[in-house]
Amino acid sequence: MEQAQKARIFAELHRKREPLVLYNIWDAGSARAVAAAGAKAIATGSWSVAAANGYRDGEAIPLPRLTEIARVIVAATDLPVTIDFEGGYAVEPDEVAHNVAQIVDAGAAGINFEDQIVGATGVHPIALQAERIRAIRRVTAARDMPFFINARTDLFLQEADANRHGGLIEAAIERGTAYAEAGASGFFVPGLADPDLIGRICAAVALPVNVMMRPGVPDIATLAGLGVARVSYGPGPYRAMVEWLGRQAATVYGAT
Repeated sequence: MEQAQKARIFAELHRKREPLVLYNIWDAGSARAVAAAGAKAIATGSWSVAAANGYRDGEAIPLPRLTEIARVIVAATDLPVTIDFEGGYAVEPDEVAHNVAQIVDAGAAGINFEDQIVGATGVHPIALQAERIRAIRRVTAARDMPFFINARTDLFLQEADANRHGGLIEAAIERGTAYAEAGASGFFVPGLADPDLIGRICAAVALPVNVMMRPGVPDIATLAGLGVARVSYGPGPYRAMVEWLGRQAATVYGAT
């Protein structure tokens, strides 16, 4: 199946109240395992990919290495693949677009693209982040590629006190609206767990909304009823696998 067709299929899988479930992977082997389990698409998680290759999260894994990992994962499955591309490995819009082009050329159907300032605190101003999204869209449009830009806001992850998340909703909605106008395909709100607040985001933002599963987040059926169109698991699967591996190894070494 050609890349553009995969990208179109991936976009069509984002349906409000019928969320696409993405159990995040980190390499070709985990991609094949998740595909065999019945996944409709494959998604990496930046934390997982970095950890699996001996790096910390936050764009520490070199871009050429990440691009090659993306290429290998795409070759390992017939399913659409989306790559967690963090902040695009640059700040300036044209540099971000140049970097995203490498992920497009690796065969990916989409990316996650976040608004936090990687390596620092806070989030990029809305106008700058919107221009970064526009630059990505120009590059993908030039390739006639219906590439899925999952625009992530880090407002909720950066506020550890969930009781304060209600005060961030209007700012998040403003960002979601601006990102949609700039050409984003989806709106990702990791860290948000309150069902009423998730419902408000889904009702106010035109884009398909992505929620990340973590303790305190409602189950998938509840999220579907709230209007969520995509559910992902972030670093959870990798952490669970590594913990399992550690326990198995301890059993082996403890018996010798």
